[in-house]
Amino acid sequence: MLKGFRDFILRGNVVDLAVAVILGAAFNAIVASLVGDVLNPLIAATMGKPDFSGVILHVGGGQIKVGSFLNAAVAFLIVAAVVYFAIVLPMNAFQARLKKPEPPAAPATKACPECLSEIPLAAKRCAHCAQPVG
Repeated sequence: MLKGFRDFILRGNVVDLAVAVILGAAFNAIVASLVGDVLNPLIAATMGKPDFSGVILHVGGGQIKVGSFLNAAVAFLIVAAVVYFAIVLPMNAFQARLKKPEPPAAPATKACPECLSEIPLAAKRCAHCAQPVG
């Protein structure tokens, strides 16, 4: 039983996933700093408040905190943009350079010597003019 667990833990996918989670946590700190230290002061300079958390809708006796949702959406868009432009695009370009072009496929037809129509390679007679082909 422990051998199976050891094999599972040492499998490459588990180690890669663990590294991704650790890097994701570190990346979260960077994004939080970008939002808190750069974007929120820019928002405060234009709107007078440091973030969108002050945007609240009062419906009946309750509050709908639209601003908190906007803050989370802005943080998500920043993370998505950074991941796309810093990881996905360069990786796609790198993989495109590594990909070898496929060799051209062998022709599946040949031309009839009499009428020049396309016929299958294995054909013994042309379907159009009944000329024997070899």
